[in-house]
Amino acid sequence: MKILQRYFAVSISQAVAFVLLALLLLAAFMDLTGELPSVGKGEYGIQHAFLYVILMLPGNVYKLMPVAALIGTIYTMAQFASSSEFTIMRASSMSTRMAAAMVFKIGLVFVLITFAFGELVTPRTAPMAERLKLSAKGGAVSQEFRSGMWTKDVVHSDGLTGPVTGSRFFNVRQFRTDGQLLDVKLYEFDTSLRLRSLTTAKRASFQGKNTWQLEEVTETRFANSAEHAAPGGTFGQETSAVSTRTLPSLLVVSEITPKILSVSSSDPTRMSVNELAVYTRHLAESKQETERFKIAFWKKLIDPLAIFVLMALALPFAYMHQRSGGVSLKIFIGIMIGVGFMLINSLFSHLGLLSTWPALLTAIAPSALFMLLAIGALWWVERH
Repeated sequence: MKILQRYFAVSISQAVAFVLLALLLLAAFMDLTGELPSVGKGEYGIQHAFLYVILMLPGNVYKLMPVAALIGTIYTMAQFASSSEFTIMRASSMSTRMAAAMVFKIGLVFVLITFAFGELVTPRTAPMAERLKLSAKGGAVSQEFRSGMWTKDVVHSDGLTGPVTGSRFFNVRQFRTDGQLLDVKLYEFDTSLRLRSLTTAKRASFQGKNTWQLEEVTETRFANSAEHAAPGGTFGQETSAVSTRTLPSLLVVSEITPKILSVSSSDPTRMSVNELAVYTRHLAESKQETERFKIAFWKKLIDPLAIFVLMALALPFAYMHQRSGGVSLKIFIGIMIGVGFMLINSLFSHLGLLSTWPALLTAIAPSALFMLLAIGALWWVERH
């Protein structure tokens, strides 16, 4: 069985490596095509586009490995069937359970490689690619909103500790790749969501220990306390309740760090499990929506395990004889299954977010569905 296991491992690994290389080249070509419109903006040249695409390749390995494992395994199983090798293996007392166990061991290697790319490589190369692109085009992080980047934290009575006294909204027009913030506005509210102060600054730099140094500061404070409230609970427009001061610099203690700001502008699919957990906890503590990042967290853990499911789904192709279709037809079927899995996986992510399904259920449902399909296919080929 050791010889047979080695034969399975070499054959499947070679096929998966070949398919993965082909898929990566296709993905790189599409990424490069998408970057061409940016070439010529600022100092962003064709060499930057090529380097950007290369740095994004580890993320494509993470996304494409399950499909490559499926197609490569189907190709190998179809080759075994066409040459009657699998029939000889079965005649030599190899059961379906033994074949599945050998495929599982090979799949374990692919799962570990995928986890390594998703957790160790991509979270480092993807930010490098973005920094390269941004520095060549001007050095500022572009945002979805015209008003810039928005994030929120909680204000405590003693810096980062003590009772919660309010909340603070950060608005940053530009977040530079060196960590400096430009055109900063801080909106601070009390626990009753009454505006307590508005602070604007030309620049802000992180000093460590959750401290930001604001420069060229204008601070406007609103005395929206109970004694300033008009009858009925509304607040009057008394100018004495508003005070403004201008400062050359001001230190602000906040839970927001450059890491959180960079993560908040990142694609969740390119973040590590640890980054997703930290940012999700920050969002939960500041009472913001966390569902999108919870789904990304569970998908990050479960998606590599889908390799086991897809390789199990490829095993029944070894039982299909030549009259059931040639190798090319089986590969085409495998491609359709892989594309279908990716589409269903993406569909469930959006449906789970819109329907507020539990994040774990949303992440695991596509793999569970295809696992049932694999079990049914194996049961059918065993019976026939």
